[in-house]
Amino acid sequence: MTESDASLVGRARRGDAAAFELLLRRYFRAGYLVAMAQLGERADAEDACQDGFVKAWEQLEQCREPARFAAWLLRIVRNTAQNRRDYLHVRRTEPLDDDSAGFVNGSAERDLDRGELARALHAALATLRPIQREIVLMHDLDDWPHARIAALLEISELMSRRQLSDARKQLRVLLRGNAWEETEHD
Repeated sequence: MTESDASLVGRARRGDAAAFELLLRRYFRAGYLVAMAQLGERADAEDACQDGFVKAWEQLEQCREPARFAAWLLRIVRNTAQNRRDYLHVRRTEPLDDDSAGFVNGSAERDLDRGELARALHAALATLRPIQREIVLMHDLDDWPHARIAALLEISELMSRRQLSDARKQLRVLLRGNAWEETEHD
C-alpha cells in the first residue's frame, strides 16, 4: 500500500527529504503537463516545473491541507509557469528557419510535414484556455481519467469533461480549417 500524501508531507516537514522526493516523483508528470500547457516548450516547462518544486519545498509549511498536496503543488507550478511565460514573452524572438536541416537524412519532405503538423497543433493548443490545455494534455496525452484530473485541478469531474469536450471541438475546427486552407492552395 502506498503512503498517503498527508503522511509524506508530515514526514517532509520533519526534515525527511526522501518523503518529499516521493511526492515529487508521484506528481512530476502532472506538474510537467501543467507547465507545458502554460509554456508550450519542453525545456521551458521542465525549468518551470523544477522551479515550482523548489518553491514547494521552501513553502511546505504553508500547505494547509496536506491531504490535498497535489492540488497545492500544481497551483505553485502553474503560477511559476505563468510567470515564466510572461517573462519569456517579453524576451523571446522568432527563430530563423533552417530549411537545410531536413536534408541531412534524406527525409526532408516527411520532416517538413511533421514540422508543419506540430506547428499547427501547437498553434491550435495555444488558442485554448490554460485549463483546457492542461486537461487535453493530461487526458489525451497521458490517458488520465477525469476523476484524477478533477482532483488535481480542483474542479468537478463534470467540468473536466466539459472543458475537454469544448477544447476538442475548438481544436477540430482549427486543425480542419488549417488542412482545408493547405489543400485549397495546392
